[in-house]
Amino acid sequence: MGTTVAFFDIDGTIFRNSLMIEHFRKLISFEIIDPEVWYTKVKKAYDEWERRYGDFEEYLEILAGVYLDELKGIKRDHVDYVANHVIETNWDMVYKYSRGQIDWHKSMGHKVFFISGSPDFLVSRMAEKYGATEYRGTEYFVDDDNRFTGEIRRMWDSESKKKAVDEIISAHNVDLDSSYAYGDTTGDLSMLRRIGNPVAINPNKELLTQIKEDRLLSSKTTIIVERKNVIYKCTPEVEVL
Repeated sequence: MGTTVAFFDIDGTIFRNSLMIEHFRKLISFEIIDPEVWYTKVKKAYDEWERRYGDFEEYLEILAGVYLDELKGIKRDHVDYVANHVIETNWDMVYKYSRGQIDWHKSMGHKVFFISGSPDFLVSRMAEKYGATEYRGTEYFVDDDNRFTGEIRRMWDSESKKKAVDEIISAHNVDLDSSYAYGDTTGDLSMLRRIGNPVAINPNKELLTQIKEDRLLSSKTTIIVERKNVIYKCTPEVEVL
């Protein structure tokens, strides 16, 4: 018999925001990144999303590009210092449901894996806080002088997460039918499709649509919506307005 595991995305699935966004803001507040960058390159997209005229994924994509550009040439030590600060002040800003599921899986002896599009130096710290077995995050490369090069190996898309999940399945002799996967966007589709017990936590419209249109995925997926102090458990047939 194989091993029962749980795969968790982080941003929007465990953490109630984005680790990268929090890190970007702290880099600005510590003036490692010029504060003017926020106003000239990011604020418009943020304001459109904040007023619900724009889409969060569009805002995040713009910010991610600026974040990568601004990290280029910065020493890893400075980035790590801010990363430690971000995790120490934000690590428990998570969904109650997700925190409970992590605790439940660990109590059952299941292995827990974090697979996130956030930078690996943030994902590693979250994995340590929650006692995850292993983690995968977007790799940000540094040069011989320990400065960021502006090159990455991404982990936010479905295909990249599929490769990571396949590696873990092979290495840990995972029992697919008894295992779990948790995600919130289409970047998590490969995880959800691969595993016997998929859970979509506060899914965006694109993910919910994909689940509803996939007969097999729809038949086995649980939808969790957490708002205020209420946790709703739904089927994929929930009406979307």
